[in-house]
Amino acid sequence: MASLDSAIEETVALGGRDLRIARPRDSEELIDERRFEHDEFMPYWAELWPSGIALARVVAQRALRGARTLDLGCGLGLVSVAAALAGARVTASDWAAEALEFAAANAVRNGARIDTLLCDWADPTPLVEGAPWQLVLASDVLYEERNGPPLLELLPRLAGDRGEIWIADPGRAAAGAFFARASERWRLDTRELREGGVTVTITRMRPRACG
Repeated sequence: MASLDSAIEETVALGGRDLRIARPRDSEELIDERRFEHDEFMPYWAELWPSGIALARVVAQRALRGARTLDLGCGLGLVSVAAALAGARVTASDWAAEALEFAAANAVRNGARIDTLLCDWADPTPLVEGAPWQLVLASDVLYEERNGPPLLELLPRLAGDRGEIWIADPGRAAAGAFFARASERWRLDTRELREGGVTVTITRMRPRACG
């Protein structure tokens, strides 16, 4: 179990502001073989990944003006904090309770206000109950091919007819097929950022019904 008491702190400069993000000292120490055998749980949430930093940089440049925003797989909460400081009303969701603990603490650490929601995509009812969300944020969620189909099914239920989705991806193998399928329903606009030596693509998805 990760503990905030033994966490280390990293500083991420966003839009003229230095955000202080606490994370576990060693994510590998969090690997639980028994839990992996049960639900294939890996502590991916415990790292500051390039995609999350890149998405946070984009979010920090926007004036979100109270937009109801869902951070899908929030991890340490960097993107959630950036969105909250940009004016959004943020719900940070993750399937790891430890992630939500760190995300909530990192929000307080940086003077931001967020709500948290424990939820697994296998049962997204709590996420859907909060819909429609004006903005759904997700970073590096296509690291496994199996994540694509349920995400494609879930996103329209979250965003409704007018919401937007912003997905940051570092070139995962499953991303090409995912966005090809997504383009059937969504209008896609992309931009690239370099972060930590990695090229991250930020894809903005808007329902085609919006015109």
